[in-house]
Amino acid sequence: MSELITAELVDLDLSATTKDAAARSLAERMVAAHRVTDLDGFLADVAAREAQMPTGLDGGIGIPHCRSEHVNAPTLAFGRSGAGIDFGAADGPADLIFLIAAPAGADDDHLTILSGLARRLMDPEFTAALRAGTDPRAVAALVRGEEPPEEPEQERVEAGKQEQVQEQTETRTEAAGGTEAAESAPFRIVAVTSCPTGIAHTYMAAESLAAAGRAEGVEVTVETQGSAGFKKLDPAVVAAADAVIWAHDVEVREKSRFRGKPLVDVGVKAGINRPAELIAEARRKAERGEIATAPDSDKASGSGAGDGNGDDSGSDADHAHFGVRLRTYLMSGVSYMVPFVAAGGLLIALSFAIGGYEIASAKSVADHFVWGEADSWAALLNQIGSAAFGFLVPVLAGYIAYGMADRPALVPGFVGGAIALTVNAGFLGGLVAGLLAGAVVMAIQRVPVHATLRGIMPVLVIPLIASAVVGFLMFIVVGKPIASLQNALTDWLNGLSGSNAVILGIVLGLMMCFDMGGPLNKVAYAFAVGGLADPTPGSLKVMAAVMAAGMVPPLAMALATTVRKRLFTKTERENGRAAWVLGASFITEGAIPFAAADPLRVIPSVMAGGAVTGALSMAFGATLRAPHGGVFVVPLIGEPFLYLLAIAAGTLVATALVVLLKGARRTAPEASGDAGADGSRVTVAA
Repeated sequence: MSELITAELVDLDLSATTKDAAARSLAERMVAAHRVTDLDGFLADVAAREAQMPTGLDGGIGIPHCRSEHVNAPTLAFGRSGAGIDFGAADGPADLIFLIAAPAGADDDHLTILSGLARRLMDPEFTAALRAGTDPRAVAALVRGEEPPEEPEQERVEAGKQEQVQEQTETRTEAAGGTEAAESAPFRIVAVTSCPTGIAHTYMAAESLAAAGRAEGVEVTVETQGSAGFKKLDPAVVAAADAVIWAHDVEVREKSRFRGKPLVDVGVKAGINRPAELIAEARRKAERGEIATAPDSDKASGSGAGDGNGDDSGSDADHAHFGVRLRTYLMSGVSYMVPFVAAGGLLIALSFAIGGYEIASAKSVADHFVWGEADSWAALLNQIGSAAFGFLVPVLAGYIAYGMADRPALVPGFVGGAIALTVNAGFLGGLVAGLLAGAVVMAIQRVPVHATLRGIMPVLVIPLIASAVVGFLMFIVVGKPIASLQNALTDWLNGLSGSNAVILGIVLGLMMCFDMGGPLNKVAYAFAVGGLADPTPGSLKVMAAVMAAGMVPPLAMALATTVRKRLFTKTERENGRAAWVLGASFITEGAIPFAAADPLRVIPSVMAGGAVTGALSMAFGATLRAPHGGVFVVPLIGEPFLYLLAIAAGTLVATALVVLLKGARRTAPEASGDAGADGSRVTVAA
């Protein structure tokens, strides 16, 4: 196992002035150490992670990090900045910067080391030693935990334990005025921490909460749901807890374990920055008897409604906003549906490429298959893809319900989705079925039951009752009206022409390009692929417009970095070369690094380009039978030359706008045309 950090990966005089430049400078050291194989690809992954949530922490710490396929060994690089670099922390710039690189399939041992570092960053003595260090070798050893202790380790541990016990006893005694409170059991809290990458914030929040608990005389037991493993809390510990704290930015796993206890639900950075406040809030809720009967806060990274630092995303205040929760529920269903779309849709598209569109009416390959006939293989691919597509609506409904009420809602959600197909309610029926199933399960979970029944509630009683209720509602009450609405929508799409089609194309183009893989993008994409389950001329036009618009942002950034290099840093120009392939492949996220670095200029530009492309695609009547593939599925596109023209037009519009807006700043990279190693920029006369 290679060392996590060496002296060559330490820069005690980091000269970078921006977080992107700092990441580049430290990443170059990783490349030189043969830990990173592709600098540009790795930096794009770092930027994408940074765009999800700022990685600055109170106390002058920045921890940019990511998991990346361009990393061949878990690696840590450390830089110390004299001037400080803004990583989005509330208390100002960071002077201690750790760049954490983990392979896409990192082993648990190395990730455990990374989590240990994250915990140590909460120790003021450790950070003080980092600021005082003068020798890169000594600093690297300190980070690795190899610095010789000032006293025997065992004695130090025992002394620390004795001090903690004494402090807790004194705290409880003082709080009770010297009465019997000192002899009573401490207040017990169980906590769950998690972050999108599961490397740093997860473990820092855990350590911060545990340390605050020791200081307050509160017994805090933390479950870290991170990349180094997921070990569930002992059920007995959960049962004995007086309150629960969730400090998370991704979905808490198996939430039903915590039902019936006071709950404080916040973003992971709140767990790091203000643990004492969270513990105090948990105690207040317990005193008031506030019980969370059905925890339902599934959050995806970047979807919280907290402040700009992501500090409180998913806080209790957010639960009051129905729109925030509804979006989270829907995104849960869409995220699980997309793999079925990709696999099934591309198999169907490939079958059309081999056997033509008439292959959809071929006999079952179970009854007729000839090994040497291309049509038999095309029919096989088509029927496999169609089988995968048949799960779209049930999966959508099932995981919307799962996002609302956890595992007990899966069965009624899938049942409701299947019924939606039976009554021809389609994609809209699946949405409604999922919401109904989640709501019914949440209602059942609020009913108090005897302790003897709790064990069978989630596996028998809830699925049974909820499935019956949802089935009744879908068959008898709402199924037919939704089917009528679905048919009306289909007829409307089929009848779209002229200005109406253009307007729809504009709206879809704007949605695809606004957040480039975020909720609005996913809503537009889900709307398009939902129509492919039962394709019509109108739904095929929508799919074409959505994919065309989604290709514009990365293609525009690639073109802009080619035609006006001086407006972009060296890193951005390198990302631009990769964006050509990403855009051509319909991977809209290829433009995220550019949008994260300059959102006010990039996002409006690509939205305008996407709107132009969506409008032209609809006006040209282009159609698409594949849900993905970019230029690689052009043979399956109706009016392919006009379709490519629409993409080119939107790309040119977006490129022209971003160049114009960036040029208006009258800035450029260094005069040589190549930014320095730290990616810095200087202002010059245009």
